[in-house]
Amino acid sequence: MSAYRTSDRRRSTARLIGAVLLPCALLLSACSTDRPAPTASPRASQAESTYTPPIATERFPLRGTGVPPGSLAHPSLAVKIDDHEAARPQFGLERTDLVFEELVEGGLTRYVAVWHSDIPDVVGPVRSIRPMDPDVIAPLGGIVAYSGGQQQFVDMMTATSVVNAAFDSDETGLFSRTDEREAPHNVVLRAKALVDRNGAVPAPPQQFAYAATVPESSAAVDGIPVTTISSRFSDSRWPDWTWDAASGVYLRRQEGAPDLDAGGVQLRSTNVLALRVAIDDTYLHVPKTTMIGSGEAWVSTGGKTLHALWTKAAQDAPIHLTDDNAVTIRLAPGNTWIELVPVDRGSVILVP
Repeated sequence: MSAYRTSDRRRSTARLIGAVLLPCALLLSACSTDRPAPTASPRASQAESTYTPPIATERFPLRGTGVPPGSLAHPSLAVKIDDHEAARPQFGLERTDLVFEELVEGGLTRYVAVWHSDIPDVVGPVRSIRPMDPDVIAPLGGIVAYSGGQQQFVDMMTATSVVNAAFDSDETGLFSRTDEREAPHNVVLRAKALVDRNGAVPAPPQQFAYAATVPESSAAVDGIPVTTISSRFSDSRWPDWTWDAASGVYLRRQEGAPDLDAGGVQLRSTNVLALRVAIDDTYLHVPKTTMIGSGEAWVSTGGKTLHALWTKAAQDAPIHLTDDNAVTIRLAPGNTWIELVPVDRGSVILVP
């Protein structure tokens, strides 16, 4: 009986499904023959997409920040900037893309300050060239400005492909002395005018690898928390950088005091690099930072510091940074200060 009822139910169900499907089939057939094919409504055909494509951008090669296309079509400007007490506060340092701090005679330091993304009208005080400067500046191309120097060092600089502008043989008319300072700490340069005159000189190639954001930078991802990076060049020069979480930058101090720009604001940087470098004493009392080679380094971004290796293969090659796993380090978009700290007479101290 159970098997019979099951079979009977199946036949009844089949008849019910057939009864339902047949009218549906007839209805579809009628619709296909009696009604015209649908056409697009006038409103639908006139509708327009609201999608807006993203604005095309390029990246400043010395800063890693995005800018509208066409913004890069000018050279970088590297200037030898004085760091003597009588030269402070300097003009334009707060607007740099890169700053290299290097040891000079007497245990003092000077800067190779580099502008490309934001070039001030006036920079300075401008000082003389040193033997390591060709190795620092050559990878950038562009323009270099300085106040003079020993002829052998000037010859080394002019032997590169960089456009040279020097105060002591000025053919530009863009150097002058300001009454605000005492000589020799008073030479200033009309920087933007010099760049505008050399507009055909190409933009600099990228020097470092960059992440898209600070949290994605190598130090922020893989580094350890460090609040202060202290670099000692000599008994006369010991700059340090302290992480300021509120503003998201490192703030600079010199010999224990805030290092201020011409507007009274403390100098700051998104990235701080401390590179241990050898000193070549070939030029007697004028130390030459050895830039072609390799050495230990620390990369600081976003309140964290990552141990690194720096390498530079040739004069016109950029500095390459890798972590302890030989992976290329990516900086955060923003400005970068590079402390070239002597191995034999200096130190780098990291404070948690």
